Amino acid sequence: MTFWTRKRERSLFANSGSLVICGLLAGVVVAAASFPAVAMSGLAAKAGSESFADLPSELAKPAAPQVTRIFASDGKTQIAVMYDEFRSDVPLDEINVNMQNAIVAAEDHQFYEHNGVDLKGVARAFVNNKQGGSQQGASTLTMQYVRMTLAYTAKTPTEAIEATKDTPERKLTEMKYAMQVEKELSKQQILERYLNMAPFGNSAYGVYAGSQVYFKKKPKDLTIAQAALLAGMVKAPTAFDPTTASGYPQALDRRNYIIDNMLSLKMITAEQAATAKKEKLGKTTNHPGNGCTQVAKNNWGFFCDYFYRWWMTQSEFGANTYDRERQLKSGGYRIVTSLDLKAQASARKEISDVTTDGNRNALLIAAVQPGTGRVQALAANRKYKLDDGENKPSSNPELAANGVKGTYPNTTNPIITGGGDITGYQAGSVFKMFTMVAALENGYGLDHSITSGATYKSGYVIDPSSDAACPGTHFYCPRNASASEQGTFNMWTGFGKSVNTYFVPLEEQVGADKVVDVAKRFGIQFRAGSDAALVKDDATARTFGAFTLGVTSSTPLDIANAYATLAGDGMYCKPTPIQKITSADGTKVNAGQPQCTRVTSKDVAREALDAARCPVGDQAQLGSCAGSTAPQVHSAVGHPVFGKTGTTDADKTAALVVGTRDTVVAGYLVNPDWSNHSDHMDHNIVNPAVWKTVADFMKGKPVEEFKKPGE
Repeated sequence: MTFWTRKRERSLFANSGSLVICGLLAGVVVAAASFPAVAMSGLAAKAGSESFADLPSELAKPAAPQVTRIFASDGKTQIAVMYDEFRSDVPLDEINVNMQNAIVAAEDHQFYEHNGVDLKGVARAFVNNKQGGSQQGASTLTMQYVRMTLAYTAKTPTEAIEATKDTPERKLTEMKYAMQVEKELSKQQILERYLNMAPFGNSAYGVYAGSQVYFKKKPKDLTIAQAALLAGMVKAPTAFDPTTASGYPQALDRRNYIIDNMLSLKMITAEQAATAKKEKLGKTTNHPGNGCTQVAKNNWGFFCDYFYRWWMTQSEFGANTYDRERQLKSGGYRIVTSLDLKAQASARKEISDVTTDGNRNALLIAAVQPGTGRVQALAANRKYKLDDGENKPSSNPELAANGVKGTYPNTTNPIITGGGDITGYQAGSVFKMFTMVAALENGYGLDHSITSGATYKSGYVIDPSSDAACPGTHFYCPRNASASEQGTFNMWTGFGKSVNTYFVPLEEQVGADKVVDVAKRFGIQFRAGSDAALVKDDATARTFGAFTLGVTSSTPLDIANAYATLAGDGMYCKPTPIQKITSADGTKVNAGQPQCTRVTSKDVAREALDAARCPVGDQAQLGSCAGSTAPQVHSAVGHPVFGKTGTTDADKTAALVVGTRDTVVAGYLVNPDWSNHSDHMDHNIVNPAVWKTVADFMKGKPVEEFKKPGE
């Protein structure tokens, strides 16, 4: 790619009146018309001393805005496009020769003969315009390219206006630049750049966009008639817009005029011209979707939104959010994301099988690849779209009374991944995994036993008026979900049956601050201010007795990725929506590649995962399970699995996370609009959706056993 550096323009016209300038230009063009064999620059010097030579001659190649395309992990399926201007450069060999010929026939018959300036044309236009005739421009394709380039490289609004203002000064500047451009570029290069920059109306910039918007085809497939129509629009895209009542007849006349020009220039035959004129002119446009609300399939919207929010945090694409958004929408990137189409389709199907988009309770699913952090799927029983009046009132009575709408059936909130006002949801006992890891790190074995009753009086101090306080005391007194959960348990059996009165005393023995530390290392974000205050330092975290029972807000993505850390042998990988990013010039961009750090030892991760096989009906390799909370999972998936269920007080949330060596899927059933609701969340809704998503993803994959410590 060739670049020119634009020099600072000298003020040729600072002390000259317009009459002097017009005289200078007239002298130049008349002399040029009289002696066409003489170099333009020499005539300019004779007519205007050194003034013409003082004009800049080096032109900066503009970085014209380009469409960014976003693909699924297969690298083929386009999820979305993002742009400020719909434009995508294509090489000349991918532009039909009809289009190349048509633009020459429309704008510059002498394009292949002149040196950037049509000398006779300039003189003729100058004399005609001065005599009051119809206005003639005489701008060659090269001069028009210069004008567009100056407009795109302008650093201020004033520069942009000056670049397109119809003045003798501007014309003279274009002439000087055009001659230099012709020295630097071939005619084919000029034509290619012109066609990729020209405006075609209806937000289409460049021939690729014009071909798509008006004909829904690539430039290489344009017919003579279609090429002539596009070529005719460049002069006045609004006036010659075939989709408007006033523009249609003008567009048709100009198209046919250009076809006649192509015939007279021997670019086409008389038969081809006649056939082209008979071709019907379309009256509609095909505007491509722009952004996440216009993804190819609506259920991809939440993933697209996650990608967009990720991009806006990346300093590689700009120092601030404004710069990053401009890069995204004008940089022409090709982005292959981590979205697994099979996993996404399965998650959405399984959700739709058990609930509806109009349900005020949301079933949210996130899938993550262990060892990379790549997000494979994000799905919900919601349409990803702005509310168009269809949404129901908020389930929060106070908000509903003030006219606030709920997030169902439509929302663009990051309800699966968190962010903005979405801090997450209490997920219950899935947090017990962090206590188990902390215990293993601090020398407690999987066989560490605790005799547990139906309730447990802890040493944690809480408000004595709380329902969780032991009667008549200020001590935290957790209970089990069932009175039958009593006896002596170890980590396999305590985790398998999710015994609260095993895990709270285990947390006391290890230290709640150490448990919180594991959760932080495993990626829990603590987005809610009240949660952040409780874990701000070791002293406060040490008093957080209920932490092991999952009273802290999290999202399905948080938990899927935390459990993926176990399957990744203790390597925490920051969640990423990216597989590969390529810039417009083909350079690979490293942003979004896996960022993994060791957060616990390999053996601790494998030991914790072994115990986590018990809740989902699998068998441990290092010990024995004695019960589970989701026994159907293992047989349904047909692969070694691990995971955990979670339920909060009064069943306000139900959660399940299930993992294999290839994927970890977490699902939450929540009310995203009101945490203090009275609905009872049903594991018979969330659990099948999660394990069937995993089963669908694993279908056809080889059965691989988890590794044991020391292997």
